[in-house]
Amino acid sequence: MSNIKEIVEQLVATIDGSMVAAVVDGNSGMLLGSAGTGIDMELAAAGNSEVVRSKLKTMKSLGLKDDIEDILITLGKQYHIIRPTEKYEGVFIYVVLDKAKSNLALARRSVMSLESKLVL
Repeated sequence: MSNIKEIVEQLVATIDGSMVAAVVDGNSGMLLGSAGTGIDMELAAAGNSEVVRSKLKTMKSLGLKDDIEDILITLGKQYHIIRPTEKYEGVFIYVVLDKAKSNLALARRSVMSLESKLVL
């Protein structure tokens, strides 16, 4: 039984500075579930799916035989963490943090921990 709703709610509730969190099917760009407010998550899901696909294509072109742990996008006031799941190919967790209220290292650890508990 899927626990997407529980996972995204925990991400928003337990990570300091967390604004929104989502689970995304990167193959289709579809939002599987989200919690929090402040960003159009349908648009963010589709756009960040392109980011992940582009990075994977570049890694393949470079002959890099490795996996993406996470992609970090740093804006002036926000951190965006994109973490592809290990269990579900093409699926990633997406979290937006308020830069002034968050601890990036702790947030990355929390995302990693909750990713391991994700069931689709």
